[in-house]
Amino acid sequence: MDVHGRDLRYFAAVADELNFTRAAERLYVSQPALSKQIRMLEKQLGAELFVRDRRSVRLTAVGEALLPHARGVLAAWQAAQTAVEEARAAERDTLVVGMSTSPGRGLLPALRTRLMSRHPAARPVLRQVNWADPTAGLADGSSDVAFVWLPLPDGERYRSVVVASEPRLVALPPGHPLTARAAADPEGAVDFRDLADEPFLALPPEAGPLRDYWLALDARDGRAPRIGGVVASAEETHEAVANGQGVVLLATGNAPLIVRDGVTAVPVRSITPSRLAVAARHDDERALVRAYLAAARAVGAAEV
Repeated sequence: MDVHGRDLRYFAAVADELNFTRAAERLYVSQPALSKQIRMLEKQLGAELFVRDRRSVRLTAVGEALLPHARGVLAAWQAAQTAVEEARAAERDTLVVGMSTSPGRGLLPALRTRLMSRHPAARPVLRQVNWADPTAGLADGSSDVAFVWLPLPDGERYRSVVVASEPRLVALPPGHPLTARAAADPEGAVDFRDLADEPFLALPPEAGPLRDYWLALDARDGRAPRIGGVVASAEETHEAVANGQGVVLLATGNAPLIVRDGVTAVPVRSITPSRLAVAARHDDERALVRAYLAAARAVGAAEV
Protein backbone atom coordinates (compact mmCIF):
# COMPACT_ATOMS: atom_id res chain seq x y z
CA MET A 1 0.00 0.00 0.00
CA ASP A 2 1.42 3.38 -1.05
CA VAL A 3 0.23 6.44 0.83
CA HIS A 4 0.87 9.91 -0.58
CA GLY A 5 2.81 12.27 1.65
CA ARG A 6 0.06 14.83 1.16
CA ASP A 7 -2.44 12.44 2.79
CA LEU A 8 -0.22 12.06 5.85
CA ARG A 9 0.15 15.84 6.05
CA TYR A 10 -3.64 16.27 5.91
CA PHE A 11 -4.13 13.56 8.53
CA ALA A 12 -1.57 15.16 10.89
CA ALA A 13 -3.18 18.59 10.51
CA VAL A 14 -6.62 17.27 11.43
CA ALA A 15 -5.09 15.33 14.34
CA ASP A 16 -3.44 18.52 15.59
CA GLU A 17 -6.53 20.70 15.26
CA LEU A 18 -9.22 18.08 15.91
CA ASN A 19 -11.32 20.29 13.70
CA PHE A 20 -11.73 19.89 9.94
CA THR A 21 -12.50 23.57 9.33
CA ARG A 22 -9.40 24.85 11.11
CA ALA A 23 -7.23 22.13 9.54
CA ALA A 24 -8.51 23.05 6.05
CA GLU A 25 -7.70 26.72 6.67
CA ARG A 26 -4.23 25.78 7.87
CA LEU A 27 -3.64 23.67 4.76
CA TYR A 28 -5.18 26.24 2.37
CA VAL A 29 -7.65 23.69 0.98
CA SER A 30 -11.43 23.49 1.11
CA GLN A 31 -13.07 21.51 3.90
CA PRO A 32 -14.84 19.15 1.46
CA ALA A 33 -11.53 18.40 -0.31
CA LEU A 34 -9.86 17.70 3.03
CA SER A 35 -12.68 15.44 4.19
CA LYS A 36 -12.53 13.56 0.88
CA GLN A 37 -8.77 12.94 1.21
CA ILE A 38 -9.15 11.69 4.79
CA ARG A 39 -11.91 9.29 3.72
CA MET A 40 -9.68 8.01 0.88
CA LEU A 41 -6.83 7.47 3.35
CA GLU A 42 -9.15 5.58 5.70
CA LYS A 43 -10.30 3.43 2.79
CA GLN A 44 -6.67 2.61 1.93
CA LEU A 45 -5.93 1.71 5.54
CA GLY A 46 -9.17 -0.21 5.99
CA ALA A 47 -9.95 1.59 9.24
CA GLU A 48 -11.37 4.86 10.51
CA LEU A 49 -8.90 7.40 11.81
CA PHE A 50 -11.33 9.87 13.39
CA VAL A 51 -14.58 9.70 15.23
CA ARG A 52 -16.72 12.59 13.97
CA ASP A 53 -19.90 14.01 15.36
CA ARG A 54 -21.55 17.43 15.24
CA ARG A 55 -19.66 18.70 18.26
CA SER A 56 -16.18 17.14 18.09
CA VAL A 57 -13.52 15.21 16.22
CA ARG A 58 -11.28 12.76 18.02
CA LEU A 59 -8.73 10.14 17.00
CA THR A 60 -9.62 6.48 16.96
CA ALA A 61 -7.22 3.90 18.35
CA VAL A 62 -5.96 3.34 14.78
CA GLY A 63 -5.51 7.08 14.39
CA GLU A 64 -3.56 7.26 17.66
CA ALA A 65 -1.31 4.43 16.44
CA LEU A 66 -0.69 6.07 13.07
CA LEU A 67 -0.04 9.63 14.25
CA PRO A 68 3.57 9.34 15.59
CA HIS A 69 4.62 7.40 12.50
CA ALA A 70 2.97 9.93 10.19
CA ARG A 71 4.79 12.76 11.96
CA GLY A 72 8.06 10.83 11.69
CA VAL A 73 7.61 10.35 7.95
CA LEU A 74 6.76 14.02 7.44
CA ALA A 75 9.75 15.13 9.53
CA ALA A 76 12.05 12.80 7.60
CA TRP A 77 10.77 14.12 4.28
CA GLN A 78 11.25 17.71 5.45
CA ALA A 79 14.82 16.87 6.44
CA ALA A 80 15.35 15.26 3.03
CA GLN A 81 14.04 18.36 1.24
CA THR A 82 16.35 20.57 3.33
CA ALA A 83 19.34 18.34 2.56
CA VAL A 84 18.55 18.43 -1.16
CA GLU A 85 18.23 22.20 -1.16
CA GLU A 86 21.51 22.59 0.75
CA ALA A 87 23.24 20.28 -1.71
CA ARG A 88 21.81 22.20 -4.65
CA ALA A 89 22.93 25.49 -3.10
CA ALA A 90 26.44 24.14 -2.46
CA GLU A 91 26.66 22.90 -6.03
CA ARG A 92 25.39 26.21 -7.37
CA ASP A 93 27.83 28.24 -5.24
CA THR A 94 30.92 26.07 -5.79
CA LEU A 95 33.40 27.11 -8.47
CA VAL A 96 36.21 24.64 -9.20
CA VAL A 97 39.37 26.51 -10.26
CA GLY A 98 41.87 24.29 -12.06
CA MET A 99 45.61 24.93 -12.30
CA SER A 100 48.74 22.98 -13.10
CA THR A 101 50.84 25.02 -10.66
CA SER A 102 49.93 27.88 -8.38
CA PRO A 103 49.57 30.95 -10.59
CA GLY A 104 51.27 33.17 -8.00
CA ARG A 105 51.56 36.84 -8.91
CA GLY A 106 48.88 37.67 -6.33
CA LEU A 107 46.23 36.47 -8.75
CA LEU A 108 44.33 34.01 -6.56
CA PRO A 109 43.56 36.43 -3.70
CA ALA A 110 42.83 39.28 -6.13
CA LEU A 111 40.34 37.23 -8.13
CA ARG A 112 38.77 35.72 -5.03
CA THR A 113 38.20 39.18 -3.53
CA ARG A 114 36.51 40.42 -6.70
CA LEU A 115 34.39 37.29 -7.03
CA MET A 116 33.23 37.40 -3.42
CA SER A 117 32.33 41.09 -3.69
CA ARG A 118 29.72 40.16 -6.31
CA HIS A 119 28.81 36.68 -5.06
CA PRO A 120 29.33 36.49 -1.27
CA ALA A 121 28.06 32.90 -1.12
CA ALA A 122 30.55 31.66 -3.73
CA ARG A 123 32.94 28.85 -2.72
CA PRO A 124 36.03 28.80 -4.98
CA VAL A 125 37.70 25.37 -4.73
CA LEU A 126 41.25 24.97 -6.05
CA ARG A 127 42.11 21.83 -8.01
CA GLN A 128 45.65 20.77 -8.96
CA VAL A 129 45.89 19.15 -12.41
CA ASN A 130 48.79 17.26 -13.98
CA TRP A 131 50.71 19.05 -16.74
CA ALA A 132 49.56 16.37 -19.19
CA ASP A 133 46.25 18.27 -19.33
CA PRO A 134 46.99 21.74 -20.72
CA THR A 135 43.37 22.79 -20.10
CA ALA A 136 43.74 22.15 -16.34
CA GLY A 137 40.47 20.24 -16.19
CA LEU A 138 38.34 22.28 -18.59
CA ALA A 139 38.34 19.65 -21.33
CA ASP A 140 36.75 16.91 -19.22
CA GLY A 141 34.59 19.27 -17.15
CA SER A 142 36.35 18.61 -13.84
CA SER A 143 37.20 22.34 -13.60
CA ASP A 144 34.78 25.22 -14.12
CA VAL A 145 37.48 27.81 -14.80
CA ALA A 146 41.23 27.33 -15.00
CA PHE A 147 44.57 29.08 -15.06
CA VAL A 148 46.15 27.97 -18.34
CA TRP A 149 49.08 28.81 -20.53
CA LEU A 150 48.25 29.81 -24.09
CA PRO A 151 47.90 28.40 -26.66
CA LEU A 152 45.24 25.88 -25.69
CA PRO A 153 44.49 22.81 -27.78
CA ASP A 154 41.04 23.05 -29.40
CA GLY A 155 41.18 26.73 -28.58
CA GLU A 156 37.81 27.41 -30.20
CA ARG A 157 36.14 25.50 -27.34
CA TYR A 158 37.26 28.09 -24.77
CA ARG A 159 37.21 31.77 -23.99
CA SER A 160 40.11 33.20 -22.05
CA VAL A 161 41.36 36.34 -20.37
CA VAL A 162 45.10 37.01 -20.25
CA VAL A 163 46.15 37.89 -16.70
CA ALA A 164 49.94 37.93 -17.14
CA SER A 165 52.23 38.37 -20.12
CA GLU A 166 55.87 37.73 -19.24
CA PRO A 167 59.22 37.17 -20.95
CA ARG A 168 60.34 33.56 -21.12
CA LEU A 169 63.48 32.52 -19.28
CA VAL A 170 65.62 29.45 -19.64
CA ALA A 171 66.46 27.42 -16.54
CA LEU A 172 70.04 26.12 -16.59
CA PRO A 173 71.73 23.47 -14.45
CA PRO A 174 74.55 24.41 -12.05
CA GLY A 175 77.75 25.42 -13.84
CA HIS A 176 76.21 25.61 -17.32
CA PRO A 177 78.40 27.69 -19.71
CA LEU A 178 75.45 29.87 -20.76
CA THR A 179 75.16 31.19 -17.21
CA ALA A 180 78.55 32.89 -17.58
CA ARG A 181 77.65 34.11 -21.08
CA ALA A 182 74.46 35.72 -19.78
CA ALA A 183 76.40 37.34 -16.94
CA ALA A 184 78.72 38.95 -19.51
CA ASP A 185 75.82 40.12 -21.71
CA PRO A 186 74.72 43.77 -21.32
CA GLU A 187 71.12 42.59 -20.94
CA GLY A 188 72.00 39.55 -18.86
CA ALA A 189 70.32 37.39 -21.52
CA VAL A 190 71.09 34.73 -24.12
CA ASP A 191 69.87 34.37 -27.68
CA PHE A 192 67.62 31.45 -28.43
CA ARG A 193 70.00 30.30 -31.15
CA ASP A 194 72.54 29.64 -28.38
CA LEU A 195 70.10 27.05 -26.99
CA ALA A 196 69.30 25.31 -30.27
CA ASP A 197 71.55 22.30 -29.61
CA GLU A 198 70.74 21.95 -25.92
CA PRO A 199 68.62 19.02 -24.70
CA PHE A 200 65.22 20.40 -23.68
CA LEU A 201 62.80 19.17 -21.10
CA ALA A 202 59.36 18.74 -22.64
CA LEU A 203 55.78 18.52 -21.44
CA PRO A 204 54.01 15.18 -21.98
CA PRO A 205 52.88 14.63 -25.60
CA GLU A 206 49.22 15.01 -24.50
CA ALA A 207 49.91 18.71 -23.94
CA GLY A 208 49.80 19.17 -27.72
CA PRO A 209 50.45 22.73 -28.91
CA LEU A 210 51.51 23.80 -25.42
CA ARG A 211 54.36 21.27 -25.53
CA ASP A 212 55.43 22.76 -28.86
CA TYR A 213 55.22 26.28 -27.43
CA TRP A 214 57.51 25.57 -24.48
CA LEU A 215 59.95 23.89 -26.84
CA ALA A 216 59.79 27.10 -28.95
CA LEU A 217 59.27 25.19 -32.19
CA ASP A 218 58.33 28.44 -33.93
CA ALA A 219 61.84 29.80 -33.32
CA ARG A 220 63.78 26.73 -34.53
CA ASP A 221 63.54 27.23 -38.30
CA GLY A 222 62.20 23.72 -38.72
CA ARG A 223 64.94 22.01 -36.70
CA ALA A 224 63.61 19.36 -34.33
CA PRO A 225 64.52 19.88 -30.67
CA ARG A 226 66.61 17.44 -28.67
CA ILE A 227 64.43 16.05 -25.88
CA GLY A 228 66.34 15.41 -22.68
CA GLY A 229 63.33 14.27 -20.68
CA VAL A 230 59.60 14.63 -20.11
CA VAL A 231 58.34 16.47 -17.04
CA ALA A 232 54.84 16.76 -15.59
CA SER A 233 55.28 18.98 -12.53
CA ALA A 234 57.39 21.83 -11.18
CA GLU A 235 59.25 19.49 -8.83
CA GLU A 236 60.07 17.06 -11.64
CA THR A 237 61.30 19.99 -13.71
CA HIS A 238 63.58 21.28 -10.97
CA GLU A 239 65.06 17.85 -10.36
CA ALA A 240 65.64 17.21 -14.07
CA VAL A 241 67.37 20.56 -14.60
CA ALA A 242 69.44 20.19 -11.44
CA ASN A 243 70.56 16.73 -12.58
CA GLY A 244 71.65 18.05 -15.97
CA GLN A 245 69.01 16.22 -18.06
CA GLY A 246 68.24 19.37 -19.98
CA VAL A 247 67.26 23.00 -19.97
CA VAL A 248 63.71 24.30 -19.94
CA LEU A 249 61.87 27.46 -20.89
CA LEU A 250 59.66 28.98 -18.21
CA ALA A 251 57.68 32.11 -17.51
CA THR A 252 59.32 34.79 -15.41
CA GLY A 253 56.68 34.44 -12.68
CA ASN A 254 57.30 30.71 -12.38
CA ALA A 255 61.07 30.99 -11.93
CA PRO A 256 60.89 30.69 -8.11
CA LEU A 257 59.43 27.20 -8.54
CA ILE A 258 62.54 26.01 -10.38
CA VAL A 259 65.44 28.30 -9.44
CA ARG A 260 67.11 26.89 -6.32
CA ASP A 261 69.92 24.53 -5.34
CA GLY A 262 72.23 25.90 -8.03
CA VAL A 263 69.66 26.04 -10.83
CA THR A 264 69.65 29.48 -12.46
CA ALA A 265 67.37 31.21 -14.97
CA VAL A 266 68.26 33.88 -17.51
CA PRO A 267 66.16 35.80 -20.08
CA VAL A 268 66.00 34.56 -23.66
CA ARG A 269 65.93 36.87 -26.65
CA SER A 270 64.15 36.19 -29.97
CA ILE A 271 61.15 34.28 -28.60
CA THR A 272 57.67 35.49 -27.78
CA PRO A 273 56.57 36.19 -24.20
CA SER A 274 54.46 33.69 -22.29
CA ARG A 275 50.76 34.34 -21.65
CA LEU A 276 48.95 33.10 -18.55
CA ALA A 277 45.17 33.21 -18.84
CA VAL A 278 41.98 32.37 -16.98
CA ALA A 279 39.82 30.27 -19.27
CA ALA A 280 36.37 28.68 -19.33
CA ARG A 281 34.36 26.65 -21.81
CA HIS A 282 32.48 28.74 -24.36
CA ASP A 283 29.20 26.98 -23.59
CA ASP A 284 29.39 27.55 -19.82
CA GLU A 285 27.35 30.66 -19.07
CA ARG A 286 26.84 30.15 -15.34
CA ALA A 287 26.89 33.32 -13.26
CA LEU A 288 29.96 32.34 -11.21
CA VAL A 289 31.95 31.48 -14.33
CA ARG A 290 31.08 34.82 -15.93
CA ALA A 291 31.93 36.62 -12.69
CA TYR A 292 35.35 34.94 -12.43
CA LEU A 293 36.19 35.86 -16.01
CA ALA A 294 35.07 39.43 -15.32
CA ALA A 295 37.34 39.53 -12.28
CA ALA A 296 40.22 38.25 -14.40
CA ARG A 297 39.49 40.90 -17.02
CA ALA A 298 39.65 43.60 -14.38
CA VAL A 299 42.93 42.26 -13.02
CA GLY A 300 44.65 41.37 -16.27
CA ALA A 301 44.40 42.11 -19.96
CA ALA A 302 41.46 41.95 -22.37
CA GLU A 303 39.56 38.82 -23.35
CA VAL A 304 40.98 36.99 -26.38
